[in-house]
Amino acid sequence: MAATELAAIEFVPSHRYHIDNPQPQQAKQPPSDTLQAGSEPHHPVASREDVHRHTLRLLCQARHSLCLYSPDLEPWLYDEDGVIQASKRFLLGHRRNRLRILLADPTLAIRQSHRLLALARRLTSNLQIRTLNPEYPAQSAAVLVVDHCGLLVRPGPEHTTGYALYQSPGRARAIQRQFDSAWERSLSHPDLRSFLL
Repeated sequence: MAATELAAIEFVPSHRYHIDNPQPQQAKQPPSDTLQAGSEPHHPVASREDVHRHTLRLLCQARHSLCLYSPDLEPWLYDEDGVIQASKRFLLGHRRNRLRILLADPTLAIRQSHRLLALARRLTSNLQIRTLNPEYPAQSAAVLVVDHCGLLVRPGPEHTTGYALYQSPGRARAIQRQFDSAWERSLSHPDLRSFLL
């Protein structure tokens, strides 16, 4: 018996189907003004407003450690309401949070009853203030180091120019080492001690 060939069947779909595969997502880059490891965008600082803005951003993101070198605790910057409130929130945020401040001369801060001194009086274990040892080479730059990652650096306290780095653990560690070395040799100033008691 001969095999019979069957007629071809034509398939006509009653619906059309659309396959929409999602496009591969690119990894999101953290904003360049947040404290995360990654690239090192350089934020130039050119005015008091820039200094103040970056100081506040860095303080508000701090989670563990703040180290500040200022010749006289610059009242125009560090005795400002936003900075005082951000510092207080940081210090009260966790019992292990630390703010260490190195000063060349605390006379102006004491004379003007700087509010960070008053905060140090209340939070003695979290906020420490010392003066540079005159026998140790003086620090010329005004520096804020945040969580071993972020930096605000100005060539000198009278300068409102400089730069901020939010994601630079290498540079932050190098400056942190200089700060720690100066801190180990720092002194407790008698006028400052009596103010804080």
